[in-house]
Amino acid sequence: MLIKSSRRLDGSDIAASEVTPRRVFERRRHVLRAAGAGAAGLVFGPRAFAANDAAEGAKLAATPNPAFQVADKPTAFKDITSYNNFYEFGTDKGDPVQNAHTLQTRPWTVSVEGEVHQPKIYSIDDLLKLAPLEERTYRMRCVEGWSMVIPWVGYSLAEIIKRAQPTANAKYVEFVTLADPRQMPGLASKILDWPYREGLRIDEAMHPLTLLTVGLYGQVLPKQDGAPVRIVVPWKYGFKSAKSIVKIRFVEKAPATSWNTYASDEYGFYSNVNPNVDHPRWSQATERRIGEDGFFSPKRPTLMFNGYGDQVASLYQGMDLKKFY
Repeated sequence: MLIKSSRRLDGSDIAASEVTPRRVFERRRHVLRAAGAGAAGLVFGPRAFAANDAAEGAKLAATPNPAFQVADKPTAFKDITSYNNFYEFGTDKGDPVQNAHTLQTRPWTVSVEGEVHQPKIYSIDDLLKLAPLEERTYRMRCVEGWSMVIPWVGYSLAEIIKRAQPTANAKYVEFVTLADPRQMPGLASKILDWPYREGLRIDEAMHPLTLLTVGLYGQVLPKQDGAPVRIVVPWKYGFKSAKSIVKIRFVEKAPATSWNTYASDEYGFYSNVNPNVDHPRWSQATERRIGEDGFFSPKRPTLMFNGYGDQVASLYQGMDLKKFY
């Protein structure tokens, strides 16, 4: 595994891994051309997708939901789609945008299984028709100390959970992602025990903020951002928001999650954004907003629960959030 060093470039406070590699900048024209193509395209309803990959930049018909908007300026599309953590396509921030073209997003199914009365296998097109698509702008915070503001497209994960009718034994929800070495060159690195797995308590999964996500900036998810379907949990560090999901499994006990299994002292199961609990190798008290005022601008203070405390703090009432980090 590539481990973040505490050493800094040129004596500054910028970690080497936070600096966008040169090859990412060289890809920017391609990304912008793709964005322009999407802007010129038609608006797609849920029945408009072909059996193969959705067209790059294909539009989604989504209605902005004012209840889920933040005042922060959204991060530029080019930054959201060229600076990514998606280890299945490489460990460098610029690897996913270069390598994720191999991902095949049609056909695609998501199995809902485990402790439920109504198990079901959804195609991606089934998921697009399940509930009206909304645009929600969320703050996103990475455990490495950088953040973005992203206009996601999707609907509350609770829509699926209600239909699944969890049994009384269902206490947690596990998310299992695609692990296909033919499509994902990063699997050869053996960094983690693939497939990538994440999990939430069922009340966290049911929270209205938890988003089943199929797009961003009004178009289908780019492959490097977790196409065709991912979870977004905005009050937790980014690695909790599993990408390219193929299974949603309801279980009685807390599932073994990928990063917590790899290094439990660094990546707790809950992983709520908490500026008062440092990562063992760096502080979590501040963050750098990608694309905002340059890399040498002062960092901003990190907000408890990433600024969503009013909505989610009650989920953790009575818990020691330094112990259950």
